Amino acid sequence: MASKKFIVEVEPAIEAKDGKPSMGPVYRSVFAKDGFPPPIDGLDSCWDVFRLSVEKYPNNPMLGTREFVDGKHGKYVWLTYKQVYDKVIRVGNAIRACGVEPGGRCGIYGANCAEWVMSMEACNAHGLYCVPLYDTLGHGAVEFIICHAEVTLAFVEAKKIPEVLKTFPKAGEYLKTIVSFGKVTPEQKEQCEGFGVAIHSWEEFLSLGDDKQFELPLKKKSDICTIMYTSGTTGDPKGVLISNNSIVTLIAGVHRLLGSVDASLDSNDVYLSFLPLAHIFDRVIEECFINHGASIGFWRGDVKLLIEDIGELKPTIFCAVPRVLDRIYSGLQQKISSGGFLKSKLFSLAYAYKLRNMKGGKKHPEASPLSDKIVFSKIKQGLGGNVRIILSGAAPLAPHVEAFLKVVTCSHVLQGYGLTETCAGSFVSLPNEMEMVGTVGPPVPNLDARLESVPEMNYDALSSKPQGEICIRGDVLFAGYYKREDLTAEVLVDGWFHTGDIGEWQPDGSMKIIDRKKNIFKLSQGEYVAVENLENVFGLVSDLDSIWIYGNSFESCLVAVANPNKQAIEHYAEAHNISGDFEALCENPKIKEYVLGELTKVGKENKLKGFEFVKAIHLDPVPFDMERDLLTPTFKKKRPQLLKYYQSVIDNMYQKINNR
Repeated sequence: MASKKFIVEVEPAIEAKDGKPSMGPVYRSVFAKDGFPPPIDGLDSCWDVFRLSVEKYPNNPMLGTREFVDGKHGKYVWLTYKQVYDKVIRVGNAIRACGVEPGGRCGIYGANCAEWVMSMEACNAHGLYCVPLYDTLGHGAVEFIICHAEVTLAFVEAKKIPEVLKTFPKAGEYLKTIVSFGKVTPEQKEQCEGFGVAIHSWEEFLSLGDDKQFELPLKKKSDICTIMYTSGTTGDPKGVLISNNSIVTLIAGVHRLLGSVDASLDSNDVYLSFLPLAHIFDRVIEECFINHGASIGFWRGDVKLLIEDIGELKPTIFCAVPRVLDRIYSGLQQKISSGGFLKSKLFSLAYAYKLRNMKGGKKHPEASPLSDKIVFSKIKQGLGGNVRIILSGAAPLAPHVEAFLKVVTCSHVLQGYGLTETCAGSFVSLPNEMEMVGTVGPPVPNLDARLESVPEMNYDALSSKPQGEICIRGDVLFAGYYKREDLTAEVLVDGWFHTGDIGEWQPDGSMKIIDRKKNIFKLSQGEYVAVENLENVFGLVSDLDSIWIYGNSFESCLVAVANPNKQAIEHYAEAHNISGDFEALCENPKIKEYVLGELTKVGKENKLKGFEFVKAIHLDPVPFDMERDLLTPTFKKKRPQLLKYYQSVIDNMYQKINNR
């Protein structure tokens, strides 16, 4: 079988010279070998995306919310494209009636809901910068963004209003109007009067523009449509300027990609909106759905009720972060193991058979229709029964979870990679390619990609196994960091955006993310440690849900803090007569010894060097979370904060090691 290749070379490699590192060849997707998709006629801005769909699909259901009747959530109730359009026009007139002119900044703060999308579209209509205020950044960051972006009007979910009021009086220098997605209390009205800021309920606000008709300004491709503040793992959030052109280029690329692999979106598709709209990942997916006249249903805002929302909505496309997919995986594993011997035996047989056929090159519906019918259809029903694509992004998905879901959900499970600065999806794995498990697939057909060598970490873009920093070029790139030309110049060089992620090209043209450029430190013996790479290796231990590895230049070895998998640990304890509840098991030396042994085993299998092995471990039964500020909103580890939080644990581990 001739090996497939999903990329084509468009420019040759460049050797190292004048102290500049070497750069590998420039590649693009094979689906763009004859050029990138041309811009879609008349589609110059995000407003056009919506406006054209309203003309084409006025009566299609666009935004759905579960009705709340007799204290219970019922079925989804829908607004059509035309109904949403009429409201958006009213919102736009009301914003302008408050004195906000084109080019002005409107903040949006709260969980995803229909009002969020309407506020965003009203900004798109009037050439305003939409500035999402994160749900998870705390009021310090909310205040920072309001002042930094000079937000004059903010749309706010009713329960977030107290958070916004905490940013006064400082934010009051810019913020003059607050609009609730729901109601406003008399106390809030009074508080706002004290600060000299106007506050309106949603309905009251809509009527402000009813007797006015503002002209919609002309919008250019190069106009900025949103400033997305990224949750840096260090320092203040950075405001990423995203133009209309980035988003329309991305839509054209996704359209070409899905069409090339026979998985196109159409107006019957249904999407569950639960990943934050304040992030680029969800924002661009929703733009793609709107572009096709498809339907978007909103979750209720509680992760424990997510599966129930899925069952009610029956989405066709499900986008998630690994955290959520891990949860689904663990839930399924639990169901299988509690189903009794015969059921779990049948499951393993069906699983092994279908996986083998998929690895042999069969498409998932043809790999084992019988297993699908008898065994896996129940799992598909658990996700509503209509899911055809599950897309994972924002962080690496463990290969065993990815492979498992590819087999049992009867849908394509794809992993994507991108940054706010590259307008989300820059690489995405392709349907029915089992070889791509553990990679983020080839580039999307709207950008060029290359690797740049990182000599200090021994990554060589010109070697037979090309490794280096992933660099991206194309119209999807951001227009710069707002008011931070200095930071922009650091990462945008000669049209190439330097992602800071280390990748390795696979023979088929997929990209594998293996490391992060910044997360590198020296141990006391002068050895460099690339910690992210090690966490990916040790993350293969299925007894652990998450692991953070630490070392510094005063110590000669590495230590770790991990979140063990409750089922796995309890299962091991039961089999080895170790008593105690989960908290006690995490403290138990026998359990720690077992986990260290598993880490060592995986380390040896992956040929790690001696100093890369973990010499001591602390097991925390409470998963790393945002509440303790240990993770960013996209679930990336905040290393300085982890160190601060676990400092005494780390000191203890080193003390024991050094006293041996």
